Amino acid sequence: MAVVFKKTNGLTDAITHYCPGCTHGIIHRLVAEVLEEMGLLGDAIGVVPVGCSVLAYNYFNVDTHEAAHGRAPAVATGIKRTHPDKFVFTYQGDGDLSSIGMCEIVHAAARGEKISTIFVNNGIYGMTGGQMAPTTLIGQRATTAQDGRDPERNGFPIRVSEMLATLTGAVFVERVTVDTPKNVRNAKKAIRKAFEVQQAGLGFGIVEVLSTCPTNWGLAPNDALQWLRDNMMKYYEPAFLSLGSVTFRKIATNVAITTGDFPKIVVTHAGNAERDADAWETPIPRAAARPTIEVLR
Repeated sequence: MAVVFKKTNGLTDAITHYCPGCTHGIIHRLVAEVLEEMGLLGDAIGVVPVGCSVLAYNYFNVDTHEAAHGRAPAVATGIKRTHPDKFVFTYQGDGDLSSIGMCEIVHAAARGEKISTIFVNNGIYGMTGGQMAPTTLIGQRATTAQDGRDPERNGFPIRVSEMLATLTGAVFVERVTVDTPKNVRNAKKAIRKAFEVQQAGLGFGIVEVLSTCPTNWGLAPNDALQWLRDNMMKYYEPAFLSLGSVTFRKIATNVAITTGDFPKIVVTHAGNAERDADAWETPIPRAAARPTIEVLR
């Protein structure tokens, strides 16, 4: 009988600790499947955070390193520079990455470190009990924002992916969600493209995955998915955000680069980048225009 579906070898047999309805498990599976399909299980090194996914080293069937809170990009940088032949990725939540770890992720992207980041954004601190995060929406209640986030007192939610997309070293930036089977498939494609960027040696890649937190949102799993669609997906629009400047380490003009299924990049004398949409399996919307980068001569 033909095998229709089987558990990926990229995951161990450990039972996860995640709450019912949490989509960390789906995201774990996608990462593991892509690693297996790309033949990277024997060469991959993951760096896991402090947060809900603090025990991810028990679940990914690859070598992993536990990082201090927010320091996963710094740890991954050290590992990749020491072992440039290995595939290195970080798996981080929004509290870990966009709060205490904001410095690390920004500068890793600015340097164009050849690592890949999976950024899980559920708009709240999960493991520690539902405190307000940098990504918590306006009006969204949290244990440290009992009446909802107030922009006058707490500021505005940070769109991390849009911010990183302005950096030349951030070669691949995309935001996805896993609320439907179709979106799960699209998320897997984005993760693979980000991993291909690292394999091609092009620079930093990040995939932001919008996730639910039924426990700290105080909602049933199905209601949490609908709340994500009605609220988070409107503020954090799923979209392809940046292709970056893939020739920033090869200062040149009129250079065409084609890497497997990665889109062709044409760099003009003015430093503008154009992508060949036909090189992708499906056209990807561009949510934000990038500034023109002057090519050094």
